[in-house]
Amino acid sequence: MKNEVKITFMSLSVNESFARQVASSFTAMLDPTVDELADIKTAVSEAVTNCIVHAYPDTVGKIMMTLKTDGNEVTVSIRDKGIGIPDVKKAMEPCYTTAPTEERSGMGFTVMEAFVDKVKVTSKEGKGTKVTLKKYIGSKR
Repeated sequence: MKNEVKITFMSLSVNESFARQVASSFTAMLDPTVDELADIKTAVSEAVTNCIVHAYPDTVGKIMMTLKTDGNEVTVSIRDKGIGIPDVKKAMEPCYTTAPTEERSGMGFTVMEAFVDKVKVTSKEGKGTKVTLKKYIGSKR
């Protein structure tokens, strides 16, 4: 089954749980296990939290989330138009954070990678970041 939904919401912390629920509800049509739903929700939570904390550090901006299904694969893309990531490879290293004064573990991308089958990050400084999460529900193609 192919399907697609796009939503836009503000980078407010209250919207992190909203994004999790949207991803869970959308993925439900593929009849996932409870664990598979939890995996999607966790990865989406990390990606949205990164937008809220890092993309718009001194302001509130828009977060765009696109969800797609194709067969047993769900793809969630989370995009912002924030400050961008200067070095994506470095940012994806475990324990790396640009907010050392805050209580941040620097494990966001690592957590995403642990809960979905594929994570792709593209970013341009001053233009924003896009995180694409892919998860196979049930067996892989």
